[in-house]
Amino acid sequence: MSDRPESLTLFTHSRTAQTSDAVERVLALAREAGVEVRVPSVEVDKHSLTPREGVVLGVDRDGPTDLAIVLGGDGTILSTLRVFAGREVPVFAVNYGAIGFLATVEPTELEDGIRRALAGDFDLIRLPTLVAHTAAGERIAVNDVSFHRLQSGRVAELAYTVHGQDLGEVRCDGLVVSTPAGSTGYNLANGGPVLAWGVEGFVVSFIAPHTLTARSLVVGPDDLIEVTNRSGAEAVELTTDGRPGGEVAPGESVTVSLRRDSVLLAQGPGATFYGRLREKFGRLAY
Repeated sequence: MSDRPESLTLFTHSRTAQTSDAVERVLALAREAGVEVRVPSVEVDKHSLTPREGVVLGVDRDGPTDLAIVLGGDGTILSTLRVFAGREVPVFAVNYGAIGFLATVEPTELEDGIRRALAGDFDLIRLPTLVAHTAAGERIAVNDVSFHRLQSGRVAELAYTVHGQDLGEVRCDGLVVSTPAGSTGYNLANGGPVLAWGVEGFVVSFIAPHTLTARSLVVGPDDLIEVTNRSGAEAVELTTDGRPGGEVAPGESVTVSLRRDSVLLAQGPGATFYGRLREKFGRLAY
């Protein structure tokens, strides 16, 4: 059980036809509950919202709030988690995406879910983030930091060290560093291991390695990973949660570290990681 919020900020994905009715319902339920709704400018424009009691229009998306409500898929949820990283603001999400692994409730549960959110009737799970330390500054990711060969480029040559120990150089299409939350995404597609939420550590996996010896590696929570572009001429692309993060020049290195308990994700009372895994990905088959 969490504290009852006095204010919330609303976020939705780009497919407004799917969420416009839900937005109106959230505004109505919040008014009944006496909770102020803060709506960023982009959301006002998307949904053509007009002034009304209990609603503050045109706020900064990263302004002060007690709760963030997301109507969208994992991409929108990830974006919102990054906005409030390190700020103790819970993110309560209704799944309007394809999988919605990070969602708190499904659209069929909108009414009951929002009422519970407004009453603070939800559990919180604290998730870590990754911090990529680049020449241009820090880049934060909730799911993963990845390095890719350029579409027009040759196979990448990536060397990596963990805790100062050189673990080798791999010719590959790329390398992915994932949190436990992100281990069911790009890492899983690479054949990397799934890490349950709460596991102390993160994972490195390779995209199409050109060797039989490259294996995924789970590293400790305090370990520092350094990835170096060993190509003599080709840059590689850096992305965080699938967002462009710039290029890593030949010979340049990027370090990645884990930041504990960085974001707060709301979940229904009694919900577990293993329940999510089974619901979203089905039973494990042998």
